[in-house]
Amino acid sequence: QVELVESGGGSVQAGGSLRLSCVASRGTRCWYDLAWYRQAPGKEREFVSRITSDGSTYVIDSVKNRFTMSADEARTTLFLEMDRLKPEDTAMYFCRRCGYWGQGTQVTVSS
Repeated sequence: QVELVESGGGSVQAGGSLRLSCVASRGTRCWYDLAWYRQAPGKEREFVSRITSDGSTYVIDSVKNRFTMSADEARTTLFLEMDRLKPEDTAMYFCRRCGYWGQGTQVTVSS
């Protein structure tokens, strides 16, 4: 079983930055399906970014050039650096690892 804990969310004004972290306390030897998702109120959960085993990253178009995903060398911690935040980025952000989800961390961006 994989246990994930996200942190780093908060409330910021548009144009601000946040850095989310996702620490795996169990299942650290599982290195696939490493990704961030988000869910805005009243909307379905959507994929945001993933990192592959070779370190390649992918982000959706709406956050391209603003969000950057990374991981520590051991791949036990995932990060999501979010810059130039917009009100439409407001959502609960979840990390995912090998099919397991964290509890989420709230990001609120005010205009």
